[in-house]
Amino acid sequence: MARQSGPELRDEPRVSWVNDPKIRGIFFQIVAALALVLFVMWIVGNTSENLRRANIATGFGFLDRRAGFDVSQALIEYSANSTFGRAVVVGLLNTMLVAVIGIITATFLGFLIGVGRLSRNWLIARFCGFYVELFRNIPPLLVIFFWYLGVLSVLPAPRDSYELPFGMFLNGRGLFMPRPIWESGAWLIVAAILVGIVASWFIARWAYKRQMATGERFPILRTVVALIVGLPVVAYFLAGQPVTFDNPVLGTFNLRGGVDVKPEFLSLYLALSFYTASFIAEIVRAGILGVSKGQTEAASALGLRPGPVLRLVVVPQALRIIIPPLTSQYLNLTKNSSLAVFIGYPDLVQIGQTTMNQTGQAIEIVVIWMVIYLGLSLATSAFMNWYNAKMALVER
Repeated sequence: MARQSGPELRDEPRVSWVNDPKIRGIFFQIVAALALVLFVMWIVGNTSENLRRANIATGFGFLDRRAGFDVSQALIEYSANSTFGRAVVVGLLNTMLVAVIGIITATFLGFLIGVGRLSRNWLIARFCGFYVELFRNIPPLLVIFFWYLGVLSVLPAPRDSYELPFGMFLNGRGLFMPRPIWESGAWLIVAAILVGIVASWFIARWAYKRQMATGERFPILRTVVALIVGLPVVAYFLAGQPVTFDNPVLGTFNLRGGVDVKPEFLSLYLALSFYTASFIAEIVRAGILGVSKGQTEAASALGLRPGPVLRLVVVPQALRIIIPPLTSQYLNLTKNSSLAVFIGYPDLVQIGQTTMNQTGQAIEIVVIWMVIYLGLSLATSAFMNWYNAKMALVER
């Protein structure tokens, strides 16, 4: 006997390709991509035609030509006979110097201000709050002018320099510090520093695993200081003291010897550090407040004092909230360093502008700026994303 089949299934209605969301999405993406390509081709063609009419050659061959200008601060050997390419490298290194030192200072200062805003001491909390509101509501360029014109420019002449500890002098021409002179055998000190850093990293990892397994804390801070500071000191004496110092000497009209830290660098470094620290302070304060109050109460119930509670319980958990927005502030500080052109600090933008005025290669210089700042931003973001992943909670 034949088996009776169920109700016949109706065929699904066919949808026109015009109304198909998938096909329409692909179509509009192709149209947008073609429009973008045509727009770029139009810009390139129009720019090439304008450069041809102005008799301006294109390309990056000018980087191999003689620069013909001096730079007030160079971390590598440079003179007026160096090439434009080397001048750009000097500007890049100066930008990275102020960015790295500024980030370290702003992080340390911002952390202190952020914690201070939550202090039970009325004076400390109000002072930190005033600091944050002051610098957050002032443009960074004005902060740079404040340090450059309002503080450093009114310092005394070299003959009336302020004498600071460790053989340093401060005057209107900058900060003069002793210059280290490396002699034969100094490589042993550098090697000791590297060995101390690597050993500290391995010991820190071992101490963390030991604490997770047994609950016992290892004196990691004292160990790290002993390795990073003690090993180079021992190597210094074992190598026969191969490092001497050229101290600045106060003369009749100027100081001789030592290292001269220019006021342009000092004003830019201090301005960016103090300005960015105000934003980091708010990020730190928000991260601490984001930790559940029950964590603090539980730690206090175990007999921990406020200091260890903040250091061992609150801050490690707050870092997971602090790190993501902290990346944006690091990027902002690096990009704000381009304001150095207003006070004559030879950063990437200032040297690029001088190169542009002498060669007329405006498009190439702008491309170099874009590529370098994009590379610095991507490198900073990659490092912070890696660190954020290391600090993230690991689910079991």
